[in-house]
Amino acid sequence: MTNNKNMIKAIAAMSGGVDSSVCAYLLQRHGCTVTGVTLRLIDNGNSGENEDAKHVCDRLGIAHMTIDFVNEFRENVIDRFCSAYLSGYTPNPCVECNKYIKFDKMLECTESMGCDIFATGHYARIERSGSGRYLLKKAADASKDQSYFLYSLSQHQLSYVRFPLGGLTKAEVREIAEAQGFKNAKKRDSQDICFIPDGDFAGFIKQYKELDPLPGSFIDSNGNILGSHNGAYMFTVGQRKGLGIALGKPAYVLGTDTAANTVTLGDNAELFNQRLEADELNFIAADRLTEPVRVEAKIRYSHRTAPATAVQTDDDRLIVIFDEPQRAITPGQSVVLYDGDTVIGGGKVKRAFD
Repeated sequence: MTNNKNMIKAIAAMSGGVDSSVCAYLLQRHGCTVTGVTLRLIDNGNSGENEDAKHVCDRLGIAHMTIDFVNEFRENVIDRFCSAYLSGYTPNPCVECNKYIKFDKMLECTESMGCDIFATGHYARIERSGSGRYLLKKAADASKDQSYFLYSLSQHQLSYVRFPLGGLTKAEVREIAEAQGFKNAKKRDSQDICFIPDGDFAGFIKQYKELDPLPGSFIDSNGNILGSHNGAYMFTVGQRKGLGIALGKPAYVLGTDTAANTVTLGDNAELFNQRLEADELNFIAADRLTEPVRVEAKIRYSHRTAPATAVQTDDDRLIVIFDEPQRAITPGQSVVLYDGDTVIGGGKVKRAFD
């Protein structure tokens, strides 16, 4: 018989989805005393998600609690998201949420509740190196790998967190959920930004910041005026659809200047650059890069990794030189560096250049 005093006390971060539900189940199956915790992040509530999470907890016979982080989420994710766009950057709010909310706040909960570990339903793996350093690795299911979103984790956070789904496929996760009778076993994966479910980021920012139209100019690479728009913040590098301008040929956003309120348009070929500069660096596999390193670099979640050389030139400055030019390297997005399936680290793209 297991001695309860020796059982690992664990928190399962539960969003109401199938992944976090199976995460809680696997913790329990491995002998942990589990508490399901749902973070309330947006004002209009997540009652459906909360109900699904509670249903799973009831099925498992574990406690469930909801903690309100609406203010923290607004300040650290929504406000940062809007400020970045208004400054000419295209942020990834999931990276910010993981950095400032999910892992930071879940670790606070773990420590304040006297628990030993916490777990999430992310598809990634953690291993310990021979030197004792925690390493973040890609998931076994390459099609679901989420290591890109997790590059900002610290060694302290990695020492507490567990990713029970890292070695499973999505199909296996759904099979487990169905076998356990979870009502969310076939629930559709969320594909949208949670606070912008319709995907209209420009409309959201305009309403959230109560902005009037900001008339500006579309220009070409030589500064010639091509037409007008209602705000440079409404566009992102690589965008083709929804420009509201007809030039008689396909036009793409090459860049935005929110200070001048201009949007530069050009041909697809002009979107390719071979180098990028990044800051807001975080390294996992090492404290820093002491010499040029051959890597596989990923410039957005949907982007395939590409061979490159990474050079850290200062405490918070990284240059990535790709073997071949990459399309639509976008300021504000994250660049993540890999050595095989191991995350070296990453940072925020500041600019692209040749």
